[in-house]
Amino acid sequence: MTGGAANGETEAFDAAERAMWAGRAEAYAGSFARLCAGPVEALLDAAGVAEGAYVLDVGTGTGTAAVAALGRGARVRAVDADAGMVAAARAKGVAAEVAVLPELPFPDGEFDVAVGNFSLNHMGRPRAVLAELRRVLRPGGRVALTFWGTRRGTGQGLLGRACGAGGAVRPPYLPHLAPAEDFARTPEGATSLLHETGFTAAHCTELAWEHRTTVEEWWGGVAAGLTTVGLMLAAQDAGTVVRIRREYERLSARFDVGGGELALPHFALLAHGTV
Repeated sequence: MTGGAANGETEAFDAAERAMWAGRAEAYAGSFARLCAGPVEALLDAAGVAEGAYVLDVGTGTGTAAVAALGRGARVRAVDADAGMVAAARAKGVAAEVAVLPELPFPDGEFDVAVGNFSLNHMGRPRAVLAELRRVLRPGGRVALTFWGTRRGTGQGLLGRACGAGGAVRPPYLPHLAPAEDFARTPEGATSLLHETGFTAAHCTELAWEHRTTVEEWWGGVAAGLTTVGLMLAAQDAGTVVRIRREYERLSARFDVGGGELALPHFALLAHGTV
C-alpha cells in the first residue's frame, strides 16, 4: 500500500470516528460509558495514579477515568475530540478541553502520568498517538491504556451475533484501520507497540469482568448509532432492524440473571509502560 493510500484510509477512519461520536455524549453516558467504567481502577493502578500526580486523560469521553483520578487526589487535565464529551466531563468538575490526537496542546514533559481508557481503539494513528503521549510525559513518567483486544467475551459479541442472525448486511463505508497502522490486539502485540514507540518496562495483561446492564440499556447505545455495530444497525432497512431486535432479545436470555438484569462477560487489554 502506498503512503498516500494509507494516509487516505487513516483520514477516513478518523473522520468516521469523530462523526460517530459527535452529539452523542448523552447516549454514550447512558450505555457504553458504564461498560467502560469497569476497568478504570485497574487502569489507574497500573499508571500509579496517586495523590499529587499530574495526570492527563486522553479520549476522556464523559470523564469517568478523570473523575476517578481526581478522587485519588491527583491533578488532572483531560482532552477529547468531541465538544459534547468535553462539556459532559466539565460538568463533573474535570478540566477538559477539545484536542484531536495525535496533537496535544501541552509542552514537553508536562505530566507525570497519561491514561487512555478505551480511546486508542478510536484513533487512526496509534503509534503517533503513543509518541505524542511520550512527548508530554516527564522522564520516568508512566502511560497506561485499556483497549479492546482480539479475545472477546460471550457477552461482548451479543449485539454482533444478533445482527448476523437478523440478516444484517455490512455496509462498505464502516471505518477500518489502515493495515500499516494496525498492530496485534494481544498482550504480546501491545507490549511490542509500547516498546516500538519508546516506552520501557512495557507490560500488558488481559482484564475480565461482567458488565451488568439491561436489555433496553444495552440496545440503546447501538440504536443511537454508537460503535461499529451501531453504524451497521443504522444502515439496515426497517424490517431487518425488527429481525435484529428480535434475535437480540432471544440471544440475551442466556445472560439474564433475574430482575431484568443482564451479566455480559467482557475481556479487554491493559497495557502500561514508562518513559
